[in-house]
Amino acid sequence: MSSSTQSSTATEKSVQPTKSESSANGTTRRLQEFGIKAPNQTAKNFVLDTNVLLHDPGCIGRFADNHVCIPSDVLSELDKFKNEQTERGANARKVHRRLSEIFGTSTEVTQGVETEGGGTVRMVIYDPTFCMENSEMLAQFLRVFPDKELVDHRILAATVLLSEHNSSPVVLVTKDINMQLKARAVHIKCQDYLNDKVDPSEVSNYEMRCVEVDAAELQRFASAGHLEIEHERRVDVVLNQYVLLQAGEKQTIPARLDSEGVFVRLQIPDVLRIPDGHHLKPLNLGQKCLIDALLNPDISLVTCYGQAGTGKTLVAVAAGLSEMFSRQYNGVTISRPIVAMGDSIGFLPGDLEDKMRPWLQPIYDALELLLSPPANPNQGPRRKQVKKDSASKQDNAAKPWEALIEQGLIEIEALCYIRGRSIPNRFFVLDEAQQLTPLEAKTIVTRMSRGSKLIMVGDPAQIDNPYVDSRSNGLVYTRNRLKGQPFTAHVSLSRGERSPLAEAGAQLM
Repeated sequence: MSSSTQSSTATEKSVQPTKSESSANGTTRRLQEFGIKAPNQTAKNFVLDTNVLLHDPGCIGRFADNHVCIPSDVLSELDKFKNEQTERGANARKVHRRLSEIFGTSTEVTQGVETEGGGTVRMVIYDPTFCMENSEMLAQFLRVFPDKELVDHRILAATVLLSEHNSSPVVLVTKDINMQLKARAVHIKCQDYLNDKVDPSEVSNYEMRCVEVDAAELQRFASAGHLEIEHERRVDVVLNQYVLLQAGEKQTIPARLDSEGVFVRLQIPDVLRIPDGHHLKPLNLGQKCLIDALLNPDISLVTCYGQAGTGKTLVAVAAGLSEMFSRQYNGVTISRPIVAMGDSIGFLPGDLEDKMRPWLQPIYDALELLLSPPANPNQGPRRKQVKKDSASKQDNAAKPWEALIEQGLIEIEALCYIRGRSIPNRFFVLDEAQQLTPLEAKTIVTRMSRGSKLIMVGDPAQIDNPYVDSRSNGLVYTRNRLKGQPFTAHVSLSRGERSPLAEAGAQLM
C-alpha cells in the first residue's frame, strides 16, 4: 500500500463520526422535527394555550418578531369545540382556518413559518416515548405531574422541552389560572394574554377628573356655557370626557370636553318625560352626565361602568324611551348576554320568548316601572273589585309595553341572533356588557348602522363569564379601544340609588 493511499484512508477514518456523535446528531434532528428547536435563538418563544386561541383567534399575529409555538395537543382540544354553534365554536374554526392559511401547503410546519411581524409560527410535538429518554428536566416534571394523558400536562411538558433545548426565553401564555400555578410550581415562565387587557386603574377608579381653573374662568364658564383652556392644563382629558371644573375646594361645575377641545356645559332636561308613564329625574351628578351623553345626537357610543343599584340600566332605558317618543329614533332595542350566575337550571320549556323570559326579566322590570301609569299619591291603596268571571281577564291583562313590542318600537332580544344584522336608526341598550368577550363586543359595535346609538352598561367587577375578567371583558375593551373618538363618551357611576340596603351590600359585601 502506498503512502498516499494510507494517508487518504487515515483521513477518511478521522472524519467518521463516533457512535455518541451520531446519537447526538440524531437527537438534534428529531428535536427539530418535533419543533422543539427554534429557528433562531435571538427571539422569545411564546407557547399558546388553547384558551388564548379561543379568546382571540387573531392572537397568532400579535407577538411581533418572536416565535409563536402551537403544541399539537392544542389542536386536539380545538377539535372538540369546532362543531359548537357558539362564539367559542366560531373562534375554534377561525383558528383552524388561520393556521391552514399560515402553513399553506408547507410540510415543514415544525420548522417555523414567517409572520408579517418578522417572527415565526410553528407546531410543537410532544412525544413522551422519545422525549423522556433524552430530557432530565422532563423526567423531573413527570415526577411532579405524573398524569401523562392530561392535555394540560402535555402542554406543560412541551414547554419544559422548549426551555431545555433553547437558550432564548420560553414563555407559556394562558388565561387558565390553575395552569399558571402549575407552570410556576415547576419553574416555567408564564403570563396572561395581555393584548386586550386594560390598565388596572381604568376599572378601579370611578372618581370624576378635576380640572383646576381660577375663579374668573369658572364664572365665565357659568355665564357663557363654554370655556377654552390651554392644552397643558387638560393634557390627560380625552374628547367627550366628563370633568369637574374646580376653583378652590368647594366651587365646582361639571363639564364635558367637546370635539372642538372646548369645555361645554351639560345639556340635560329636568326630567326624562315618558308619555303615560313615569318621568325619570336624575338623582346625582353621575346620572346627569350619563343623561347628557345619552341625549347628545353627536355621540353614537356610550359606555357606562357602575356597581349594582347605581341606575345605569334604568337611566339608559328611560332615555331610549324618551328619545323614541320624541321621534329621534325608530325604536329601542334592549338586549343582554346569556351568562348564568351559578349552576344552570337546565333546559327551559316553551317557545323562544318563553325561554328568553328569565334571562331578560330585568329589562321587563325596567319597562314595567317606566311605562306603567303613575299612581295618584292622594288615593292610598286600591282594592280590586272584580267579578269571578272577569278574574282571568285581569290576570291576562296586557302589559304596557306589549303593544309597543308588537308595533316593533321596542325589541327585546338575545345577542345570539345579532351576527349578520345591520341595525339602522335604533337606540340600542346592551345591559350586562361586562359578560362579553372582546370579539363579541366588536361584533355588536360593527352591527350599528347610520343613525343608531349604542349604549353598553355593566359592572366590570361582576363577571360570570369564565373566559373574561375585569380587565379583558368586552365592555372595558370597547371603552379602551374607542376612547378619545369624537363619537364616543364614557361615564362611571359610583353612587347607588336603589336603596340604602343595596348600596351597603355593594360597598361592604
